[in-house]
Amino acid sequence: MIATVIDAHSQPDTEGGADEPSRAFVDVAREQLDGLYGYCVRLTNDRTEAEDLVQDTLLRAMRAYPGLRDEKKVKSWLFMIATNGWHDLCRARGRTPATVSLDNGDPEDDFSLFATLTIEDPFPYSDELHLDFLRLFRDEDVQDVFARINPAFRAPLILTTIHGFSCKEAAAILDVPLGTLLSRLHRGRKQLERGMWEYAVKNGLVEVGDEP
Repeated sequence: MIATVIDAHSQPDTEGGADEPSRAFVDVAREQLDGLYGYCVRLTNDRTEAEDLVQDTLLRAMRAYPGLRDEKKVKSWLFMIATNGWHDLCRARGRTPATVSLDNGDPEDDFSLFATLTIEDPFPYSDELHLDFLRLFRDEDVQDVFARINPAFRAPLILTTIHGFSCKEAAAILDVPLGTLLSRLHRGRKQLERGMWEYAVKNGLVEVGDEP
């Protein structure tokens, strides 16, 4: 259905000014479609909303594409449009993406998964604590934990860890200073660590004497 949007709204470029991109939008969009859809799914945590967001992103991008000066940046450009579209979608549906003050302390900042594994020692004969712990999780388990991270902290993780953007690129996509991006990325990692530990304890993936 999403791919149909590309075909339905793509037209041959018959005028093609000297400063316009050399490749047709339909070709560029198809190359980025899978990654863009995955990003939207993780942003919205809802596949139906993700499809709406992808379609909106493609329509916005198609209109703006003639003004793109550097085709090498098309991936980050599309992700930026999707991010802005996500904020617009939240506002249109009466929701506000969760934000938190970066000035206040965060309980997750003091949590260390490695220290917790060492203290609780759920794998007493293991030389690979982290790896043995991660092997307990199915993909859907990780997705469940990931979805519970504060959206403001989840987005930097999605961009850098899953989609391979540099911190500088992720900051540009989210339109925040680099320092803010780094702070959010740190907190997102801490929330992910604590979330995975609590999920493992709650679902009996590990046995501990007393919950932290």
